[in-house]
Amino acid sequence: MSLQPTIKANHYMISAGHYLATEAGYKILEAGGNAFDAGVAADIALGVVQPDLVQVAGVAPIILYHAESGEVVTVSGLGWWPKATNLKKYINEYGGKIPVGLARAVVPAAPDAWIKVLAKYGTMSFGDVATSAMRYARDGFSIHPLLAENIDTHQDRYQSWPASAEVFLPEGRPLKTGELVVQRDLGRSLQYMIDEEKAAAGKGRDAALEAARAAFYKGDIAKTITDYHAANGGMLSMEDMAEYASAFEAPVCRTYTGFGEPIDVYGCGPWCQGPTMLEMMSIIEGVDLKSMGYNSSDYVHFLTEAMKLAFADREAYIGDPRFVDVPIDTLLSAEYGRRRRGEIDMAKACPDMPAPGQIPGVGAGPASTSAAAAPSRMALDTSYVAVVDKTGNIFSATPSDGSYGMPIIPGTGMSPSSRGSQNWAVEGHPSSIAPGKRPRLTPAPALAMRKGKLSLPFGTPGGDVQAQAMLQVFLNMEIWGMEAQDAIEAPRFSTFSFPNSFEPHGYEKNILRIEGRMDESVMEEMGARGHNVERWPNMTWKAGSVCAIQSDLETGIMTGGADARRASRVMGW
Repeated sequence: MSLQPTIKANHYMISAGHYLATEAGYKILEAGGNAFDAGVAADIALGVVQPDLVQVAGVAPIILYHAESGEVVTVSGLGWWPKATNLKKYINEYGGKIPVGLARAVVPAAPDAWIKVLAKYGTMSFGDVATSAMRYARDGFSIHPLLAENIDTHQDRYQSWPASAEVFLPEGRPLKTGELVVQRDLGRSLQYMIDEEKAAAGKGRDAALEAARAAFYKGDIAKTITDYHAANGGMLSMEDMAEYASAFEAPVCRTYTGFGEPIDVYGCGPWCQGPTMLEMMSIIEGVDLKSMGYNSSDYVHFLTEAMKLAFADREAYIGDPRFVDVPIDTLLSAEYGRRRRGEIDMAKACPDMPAPGQIPGVGAGPASTSAAAAPSRMALDTSYVAVVDKTGNIFSATPSDGSYGMPIIPGTGMSPSSRGSQNWAVEGHPSSIAPGKRPRLTPAPALAMRKGKLSLPFGTPGGDVQAQAMLQVFLNMEIWGMEAQDAIEAPRFSTFSFPNSFEPHGYEKNILRIEGRMDESVMEEMGARGHNVERWPNMTWKAGSVCAIQSDLETGIMTGGADARRASRVMGW
C-alpha cells in the first residue's frame, strides 16, 4: 500500500517538495493563474518553508513547456562567480579548497529567473505569487522533521553566524519539530519587492515586474548583501548584482525508442548535470530490461555500472558551456551510448570511477578524485516543483541553496547562493573557478513528452543522487508500468563511486547504497560482484524525494506522485 494516496485530476495539478509550497501554488491555480504563475509561487515558498535546502536568494533552474507555441525552454536560474574571483587565491591561500561562507558565493539567481518567467509566460504579478511565501516568513510555520534534523546537524555553523542563529537557534538551542520558525527579515524583503512593484504598477505590468526585480538586484537588498561582503572579505559587488541576468536557453533533448513507444526526454544544459541522466538513458537504451526482472541482481548491477560511466563523463566533460567546449551531441548519441555500454562487465563491478569515454578532438578534464571519503555532513539540499495546468502548460523546477553553507545576511533574511561549492579549485577542470563562470549545478529538472499523448515533468533534490533517483523512477513508470506514486515509493539504490559534486568533493570508492526494502539476496549478490554495499534505512530522505505528474493527454487525466521520504505533497482538481 502506498504511503501517500495516488492523486488524480483533470483540470490542473501541482506536486512540490513541501506541502505549504504545494498549497501556495495550488491557490494560484484556483485563482486562475497558469502553470508558470503557480510554479513560481511554489518555488518562492520553498525558499521559505525549506530554508535549510532552498533559499529565496539561491538558484532556480527551470524547464518549461509553453502549450500555445509548443516550445520547450529552460531558464538557467544559476548565478556566476563575481568579477573579483581569482582561482589562484583559492589554490594558494585556501589550499585548493572552497571554504564555507562568503568564499563560495555566486550571484543570487532565483529572483531574476522567477520574474523572467512571469514576464514572458505568466499572467500574474510578483505580489500575487509571492504573498503566500511572504506570509509563511512573516508569521511563521511549524517545523517539519527534516528541517529540525538539519538545524540540529548544522547548529555549529548557525551558531557562528548571528543572523542565522537568530532564526534557527532563537533560544540558544536548535528549534525542534512542531515549533514555530519565524523569518521576519525575509518577510520584509519579500514585502519590499512587492511594494516596489506596486509603486510602479501605473507604468504597466512589465515595468512593475522589473521594479520588483530591481529592488533585489539594484536596490536595498543588493546594497545590504554587497555591503556585508565588503565588510567581511566577500567578493560580491553592486556591479555583479546589477549585471546579472538569467538566460532562456534551449534544452538538451534525446528521443528514446528503447523504452517502448518513442519518448522525448528534455533536460537543462551542461551548466548543470541535466545531460547526465540523458546519457544514462543512452547507455541502457535498447537493452531488454524486463528480461532481467525488476530490481533483480542483474538489473541493479547493470544500472549501477551505467550510472558510473555517465558520472565519469560528467566529471571529464561537463561544465559551463560559455567556458567549456562540451561534446554534448556525442555524449547523448546512440553510438556513444552503445560503446560505453560495451564496457560494462555483468559479472564484476568496476572498482573505481571508470575512465571517461574517448571523444576524438576533445580533451577530458583532469581527474580530481580525492582519496578522502565524503564528509559526514553530506550536502543534500534542493527541492522540486512540477505544475501542469488546464491548457497543458508545464513548469518543472529544482530550486536550491541551503542556509548551512552561507550566513544569513543581517537585515535580509537570506543566505545568498553558496553554489560555488560545486566548483573545483583545480586548473583545467571543466568546472574550475573563474570570474563570470557558472558552477556545474547538481539541481536538474526534467520533462518527458510524447506529443499528443503524455507529458511528464519530474525531478528531485539529492545532489549526486538526483539523476540516479530520477532514472529509476522514470523506468518504474515507463518500463514497469507503475503509476507515479508507486514508482516514487519503490526502493532505490545509488552509487557514489565518483567525486562528490560538493566541496570537498569526497570520493566514496565503489560504494553502492541500497534501501532496506530491497531483497536481501540482491544485496548479497551485489557484494559478490564486487560492489561495496551499504544498507540505507527504508524510505530514507538521502535517496532523493521525487515528485512527478503523469498527464495523459488522450484521456485528460493527470496522475500525481509526491515522495514520502520528505515533506512532499501533490494536489489537483
